[in-house]
Amino acid sequence: MSGISSSILTTLRLKNPKLLLLEFCSCLSHLKIIHGHMIRTHSITDVFSASRLIAFCINPTFQSNLLTYAFTIFSQLQNPNLFIYNALIQGFSASENPSQSLHFYTQLQSQGLFPDNITFPFLVKACTKLGSVCMGIQVHAQIIRHGLLNDVYVQNSLVLMYATFGDIKVASNIFRRMHGSNVASWTSMIAGYSKCGDVKSARKLFDKMPEKNLVTWSIMISGYTKNSHFDKAVELFQVLQSEGVRANETVMVSVISACAHLGALELGEKAHEYVERNNLDVNLILGTALVGMYARCGCIEKAIRVFEELPKRDTLSWTVLIAGLALHGYAEVALKYFEEMVNKGLTPRDITFTAILSACSHGGLVEKGLEIFESINIDYGIQPRLEHYGCVVDLLGRAGKLAEAEKFVLDMPIEPSAPIWGALLGACRIHKNAEIAERVGKVLIQLLPEHSGYYVLLSNIYARTNKWESAENMRNMMKLKGVKKPPGYSLIEMEGKVHRFTMGDKLHPEIEKIERMWEEILRKIRLTGYSGNTADALFDIDEEEKENALYRHSEKLAIAFGIMKTKAGTPIRIVKNLRVCEDCHTATKFISKVFQRELIVRDRNRFHHFKEGGCSCMDYW
Repeated sequence: MSGISSSILTTLRLKNPKLLLLEFCSCLSHLKIIHGHMIRTHSITDVFSASRLIAFCINPTFQSNLLTYAFTIFSQLQNPNLFIYNALIQGFSASENPSQSLHFYTQLQSQGLFPDNITFPFLVKACTKLGSVCMGIQVHAQIIRHGLLNDVYVQNSLVLMYATFGDIKVASNIFRRMHGSNVASWTSMIAGYSKCGDVKSARKLFDKMPEKNLVTWSIMISGYTKNSHFDKAVELFQVLQSEGVRANETVMVSVISACAHLGALELGEKAHEYVERNNLDVNLILGTALVGMYARCGCIEKAIRVFEELPKRDTLSWTVLIAGLALHGYAEVALKYFEEMVNKGLTPRDITFTAILSACSHGGLVEKGLEIFESINIDYGIQPRLEHYGCVVDLLGRAGKLAEAEKFVLDMPIEPSAPIWGALLGACRIHKNAEIAERVGKVLIQLLPEHSGYYVLLSNIYARTNKWESAENMRNMMKLKGVKKPPGYSLIEMEGKVHRFTMGDKLHPEIEKIERMWEEILRKIRLTGYSGNTADALFDIDEEEKENALYRHSEKLAIAFGIMKTKAGTPIRIVKNLRVCEDCHTATKFISKVFQRELIVRDRNRFHHFKEGGCSCMDYW
């Protein structure tokens, strides 16, 4: 055995640690043999050999990452050198305990050693991982003190740190002073700008970069997705392909997520084809993203198919499917998958309960929903969150149990949030209960005085119950406080391009044809009994103007465009950023029957599957 140890010890002296790792990675027990040999022969005082052992322990490619063992070796050294301190600072900077790096730096100084351009990048990395701005500034001061501020590796680490902390001004100042900026520093700046929401500056830098790598492309595409510039993310992915760059799984997660938000099924399918064509690994993250994309694009059947084909599934992937089924109103199917998940021994998370309670609400399964709500704490030991209480309010409201829902809110053990009161107000709209609505509306306006939706919802409830003066007062209050309703828009994908429509849109290049098509649609649905519901329209215009405003709502223009551009019988998919108004909901039901089309509309709350004159939401949304 000692012969083997001596041989390895000789190798330690002669070979690069990376080569040693490759040679002995299958013989981890040799590490202890070597260490034991060094102790027995007193060669533990051989700093050179000890440093190679420590380097072996902290190698990031080594699965077990023996940092604890590295510390044991270090503690037996009388005079560790800078190489050893740097190795330990590096190893712990990427560990679960990065503060140890700062501890080793303090020790290094107490030993009279001087840090170098290897010490500081990993020390800065430790501060970044800790999320400690204060420590980061102190390390920055140490860098200046030791005259290493102009070192490119040190500068790169500082740029990344300040960009990660969101201090883009300091990061930018360091970046501008760099003489040898490389891909890493450019990418760090792009990441920083994206994190601060300034994707315009991030894109300017991206376009100026002399050289890009896949990480850069990934950061920029991800930046667009995280900042809700979903169309830009998809466009940049198309540029990536045109330049012959091969995307990886991380890039595709961002692209597929962007397609999901846009409701762009065709683009999402092309992204999925790209994954398959390039033999990318459909891991848990990418697989879950695909399930979510198909669900959010209105194709729940494909979402289920992708889910069933996943080689591995975790609680999140089950939750995404259950949430997708809930959005589409498939409560019974969602319950089936929920029960199957539990039976497989997976523990539901808080978001899983939000998804299944939402499914019960959309499906009108009041008793089952209440049973699941009770089980959150009793069976799983999870304290119900505000989202769970909100689902119960929605559940009771859907069933018309408004007094019970109001009492439930008032008896909550935690302070009800605006969305919870909002769910109750929405139920009052459906059931035309102005009395409870008035009480709830006052609370909401106090909680969120700038939120236009609650003013509009309350004024519409007053209008439906013929309280015209109260409705007018509510609209006047909005004007007085300067509260404006966010502009509604609808998206429809056609031949790989996403078209955006707003109310009264005049910017679309084919708007004249679209308006003519809408007039034809209107003529046909009127013959079968449709008449415009102007109750939700503005109150400061006359009835004729109200009708004209209603007929130019964004989803109506999108539907007209879809019918104009697709073959008879083709389903039409639309995404709307706001809740569908009552008149548009009624008109779409008529259109589905008259034109024999399935219209799949995703609004702010859920999916509406319009078919043969009916809607999957059963007129509750």
